[in-house]
Amino acid sequence: MRIIFMGTPDFSVGTLEALVEAGHEVCLVVTQPDKPKGRGKEMQYTPVKEAALKHGIEVYQPRRIREAECVEKLRQYNADIMVVIAFGQIIPKEILEMVPYGCVNVHASLLPKYRGAAPIQWSIIDGEAVTGVTTMQMDEGLDTGDMLLKTEVPITAEETGESLHDKLAKAGAALCVETLAKLQEGSIVPEKQGESPTAYAKMLDKKLGNIDWTKSAVEIERLVRGLNSWPSAYTYWNKKVVKIWKASVTDENSNEQVGTVVKVEKDGFYVQTGNGLLKVLELQIPGKKRMDAGAFLRGYTIEPGEVFHQE
Repeated sequence: MRIIFMGTPDFSVGTLEALVEAGHEVCLVVTQPDKPKGRGKEMQYTPVKEAALKHGIEVYQPRRIREAECVEKLRQYNADIMVVIAFGQIIPKEILEMVPYGCVNVHASLLPKYRGAAPIQWSIIDGEAVTGVTTMQMDEGLDTGDMLLKTEVPITAEETGESLHDKLAKAGAALCVETLAKLQEGSIVPEKQGESPTAYAKMLDKKLGNIDWTKSAVEIERLVRGLNSWPSAYTYWNKKVVKIWKASVTDENSNEQVGTVVKVEKDGFYVQTGNGLLKVLELQIPGKKRMDAGAFLRGYTIEPGEVFHQE
């Protein structure tokens, strides 16, 4: 098929690579404009742009895809289909209806669950046992189009936002190739979405990681995993921001107030939560790299009775 591909972050790259490898003609890649990054504020290509240039594919970076000149430019390519994955802009109706097979989106959840910007992390935070990828015929709504194909991916007890991102990116790439093949065959029967049983998977921000110690140890541990590697779960101790990267849950409780350190061992320390103890196993303080709690405790003293708190 002759494809216009729209995507921006790392999550999109595997699908672009898979389409090229499958022999499709990607005639244009549309991605977000380059952004300045780092102390030098040097302009940095998006991951999708880097991948496209590697394959010699033309790249287009409009600031607003819905502008008339953008719509007309896309029309010139006479594509069969558009594939959209984490592009980062709303696609207008003129583009959705421009090509024979329409716009197919690769979404990182089992729709209609977890519509929205951050389905990967929210599925972990909410304690789901299974997630997956859905290919969808896009419409003007937010992740509301007819479903085409799905594939399931289990969420393990150790799953982090980062590890699940990589699994779903790989699964999504394979599913997209399969979807296009079956669309050409005419063997897919699109399925309407019902109402979503979950809240909208809103975009992540740093404030989400501010640990509320009145919540249960189970909920906090899921937050820690879901926000690993960005934006991270964190708390405050001795006027320092402490990022918590790994933790485990104990059913025990103490008589201490929430946020209080109740026990310290060689490999970690236990904090009282609203229900259960959270054992901190990996953490980070300003100016230092991530380290396991054992290494941290060899350089810093944390005593029972000290308090971690939310701000």
